[in-house]
Amino acid sequence: MKAQAIRIHATGGPDVLRLESVEVGAPGPGEALLRQSAVGLNYIDTYHRTGLYPLALPAVLGLEAAGVVEAIGPGVTEVAPGDRVAYAAPPLGAYATARLMQADRLVKLPAAVDEISAAATLLKGLTAWFLLHRTHRVERGDTILVSAAAGGVGLLLIQWARHLGATVIGTVGSVAKAELVKAHGCDHAIIYGEEDVAARVRELTGGAGVAVVYDSVGAATFAASLDCLAPMGTMVSFGNASGPPPAIAPGLLAQKGSLFLTRPSLMDYTRARADLVAGAEALFAVLVQGAVEVRTISTRPLADAAAAHADLEARRTTGSTVLIP
Repeated sequence: MKAQAIRIHATGGPDVLRLESVEVGAPGPGEALLRQSAVGLNYIDTYHRTGLYPLALPAVLGLEAAGVVEAIGPGVTEVAPGDRVAYAAPPLGAYATARLMQADRLVKLPAAVDEISAAATLLKGLTAWFLLHRTHRVERGDTILVSAAAGGVGLLLIQWARHLGATVIGTVGSVAKAELVKAHGCDHAIIYGEEDVAARVRELTGGAGVAVVYDSVGAATFAASLDCLAPMGTMVSFGNASGPPPAIAPGLLAQKGSLFLTRPSLMDYTRARADLVAGAEALFAVLVQGAVEVRTISTRPLADAAAAHADLEARRTTGSTVLIP
């Protein structure tokens, strides 16, 4: 069957994204054929497009989508035709109207979670889950720092961390974004460029520092993030929005208080299907309870993927963007 897909033949700026017709075959062993209704836009998509994370070309971008199972291949037991499902996993290929996907990477959607919300939240929500529950287990009474707090992952981290009983400090790029994160439950918002982030964090914590920093910005914030940590605190570097973080000598972690540094990957934390399902169930539970809300979702046609990438890289977006096939 034929499908429409956003494909790249060379790495570069948003202009390399092309809407093309592609062939989608019948599902093979372990595969499911999906008719997709919503595709999640994530910052990692820009890393694939630019070549920061190299790909074999040509390639269809995207790691996250939701839709309906049309058919299954031999040996598939995880899903059945007609199931509403979502995924946030390789291989790439989500920017399409239909595709084949490994069935063991699919999770079924509860009736209370619609497909647009699923595509807007699954990758970001699974990321928030492993950051808060596995990379560093946030507990009641912790004070944490979230960089790029007005982004898709940031807004989920704020709400989920507050649900766990933490005090949340967020860094943002504007007054408008500061108001947005406060509306989502952020206790304190610090605006980049207007305040010394580390000094303000020390002030807010009575000089103690925070238990963990979740830093998705990278180069521009890495050094200040380390300076925000309490002794034996954890630096979680999970993004490169401003470029890759600098290399550091291990001794620096000792000098700054026996810090822990990790560079985690969602794909590692959900490699086992049991972990993938556990994370998805935890996410869907807080969504259904209302403890975490997807308040800011922008939708754009799949054909507008280039403009959506440009807005994402220019930090003109808040919350999550979903491409509609």
